[in-house]
Parts: sequence; structure tokens; C-alpha cells
Amino acid sequence: MVTRRGGVVGAHGRQFIVESEDGVRTLCHRRGKKVDCVVGDRVLWQLSGDEGVIDAVEPRRNSLYRQDRWRTKTFAANLDQLLILLAVEPMYAESQLARALIAAEVSGIDACIVLNKADLPTVNAARARLAPYQRMGIALHEVSLKANRDGACAVLAPLLAGRTTLLLGPSGMGKSTLVNLMVPDAQAQVGEISSALNTGRHTTTTTTWYWLDAQRNAALIDSPGFQEYGLHQVRAEQLAALMPDLAPHAASCRFTNCTHRQEPECAVRAAVASGAVAPSRYRIYEELYGELSAVRY
Repeated sequence: MVTRRGGVVGAHGRQFIVESEDGVRTLCHRRGKKVDCVVGDRVLWQLSGDEGVIDAVEPRRNSLYRQDRWRTKTFAANLDQLLILLAVEPMYAESQLARALIAAEVSGIDACIVLNKADLPTVNAARARLAPYQRMGIALHEVSLKANRDGACAVLAPLLAGRTTLLLGPSGMGKSTLVNLMVPDAQAQVGEISSALNTGRHTTTTTTWYWLDAQRNAALIDSPGFQEYGLHQVRAEQLAALMPDLAPHAASCRFTNCTHRQEPECAVRAAVASGAVAPSRYRIYEELYGELSAVRY
């Protein structure tokens, strides 16, 4: 059989949709349990009847994943950027935002935040919550996906152009609205992939790749909404270095092994006291440090 190259553009359980270099999509299965692939992977595969078999995954440039006490969940691979979609309402959990940004930092993936429903009167409160993230260099873009479609397109189009972007965010933030706005034939693509995977619909457990242009230079990957985001791939002592607002101060602590919790002459706690580090961010640090300290590696 002829070995082919392709990219994984759909995944559901043990079934995958692989797109060949000429754009043809084929339902594939893994060859054995050792072949572990996700949307965004480049794979080597062979045709077997009407379906295909994935033999190997080519080396990944990066991958975004979360890890809890029991398992690792990889969202997607070979990404140019992570787009975290939040909304003015309903209120989102800042801890989940921080965890996603730390995971991106671990994997070397650029990240940005898009704030939806910016037309609502409570937008200033949302801006205030996100101000610490802007100060530490995370780009923030505001849109109103339903109220101002043209304005949202004007913001998002250059942000997505020429990149492979993973769209991540809690349920209820407007991810489906964003996908349908930026990908006019999204429902058709979902229907095609869902039919091939025999899922019947675009389930919450399905991750999907969308091409944003006819030249296939830009792609948007839609992932299921998440409620929990484990960071057990991070050691507690690594945490401060992965939080850009804490890292510069951590380097100035009296003790090189400072945990930034109770040691004397801690520059991080001093920065919190002076207002240089937001109290909400330090609370997240304490929460995560306690959680990661309990992990046995």
C-alpha cells in the first residue's frame, strides 16, 4: 500500500478525518493504541478500502494540553496561536483563563484574549478584570459578535489571517457564533465531518478544523468548552516563572528557592503589596501552588 501524508481535521473518539495534500478527506482509524493523534497533527497513513489507517504521527511543533491526576487531554497540535474567547456576560472563571495561559506558555504558543459582548453596559467591569492581563502583555480584542458583525469581522480577520488558531473558552462565551461568522460554510463543514465520523451531529466531544480561506493558509480549530483545566504537567516551583506578571519580581527574591508564600524579603509579595501585581493574580498563584504541591511526580 502507498504511504500518504495528510493532516487531521476532525476527531471523535478513535475516529479521525484526514485531509490529503490535494484536499480530499478520508475517514481513518489508528493502527494500534500506540498511535495517538489529535486535530492539527500531520500524519502518515494508508488507504484501506474506503477508509484509511494512520500509521504514524509526524513530530509536532507544539501542542496545547491539560493534565489532571488521571489523564492528559490534548486539544490540538501544531498551532500558531491560542485565542481565548470570553464574554462580558456570563461571568467567566478567571482561574480557568490563567490556567489556559500558563498551558500556552509551557508549550510556547502565543495567546490572545477576545472579549465578546462588548456592547453590554457592564463592559467596564469586564475590562477591569482583564486589565492585569493587558499589563503583562496579553493582547485583548473586543468584539460584539451578534450586535456588530461587521465590526467583529474587522477585528478578527487580521488576527486570524495566515495562522492556525485554536479557539478555546468556556461554554456560553459565543464560540459557535464566532465560527459561523468567520467560516460562512461552517455548518456544511461540520455536517461533512459529523457524517464521516458517524456522530450524526457536531457533538461537544468533537474538535473540528475549519479552513478560513480558499488558499488554505489560515485555519480555525474549534474545541469543546471546558470547565476544568488541570496543570499537573507543571511543577509548583516552575509556576511563578510561567506567570509573566510574577516572573520579573520572583528573580529578585532573597532566596533562590522562594515559594513566594511565607519567606522573608519576598519580592513577589512585596509587588502585590505595592499594587505592581494584582491581588487576584496572586490568589490564583496561591491556589495553583497548593494544587501542584500536592502532585506526586
